[in-house]
Formats: sequence, structure tokens, C-alpha cells
Amino acid sequence: MIAVGTRIEETGTLVRDGGAFVLRREAGGRFHLELERVPVNEVEKRVRITGVVVADGLVSVDGVSPA
Repeated sequence: MIAVGTRIEETGTLVRDGGAFVLRREAGGRFHLELERVPVNEVEKRVRITGVVVADGLVSVDGVSPA
């Protein structure tokens, strides 16, 4: 578990999970993502996210870019 408040930068595949978005991490595991802007062009692609852990397995995302 990564501590709440930790700033992270992770790469993986951005996927939809119902009405939400998830990062399938290259390091293994998944992060559920809180996004202000929906990066529809990046779905099912390899991306890099930056953000802050706000709960176990949940990241408030500052940015999404192609990796």
C-alpha cells in the first residue's frame, strides 16, 4: 500500500471500468483514477500519469500523457 498523500508518477495502460478509469500498472496492480478531464484518446493505450494518492488504490490525477 502506498501512503495517502504520496505524489506518484506511474506508467501503464489506461482502461475503462464501467463509468470509471483505471490504470493497469506496469509494475503490477491497478489504480482507480479521479480525473478532471477524460482522456478518451488515450484509452487502451500506454500512458504516464502524475498525481497524488488519496486513498488505498485511488489516485487524484494531475496529468495524463502518452508514455
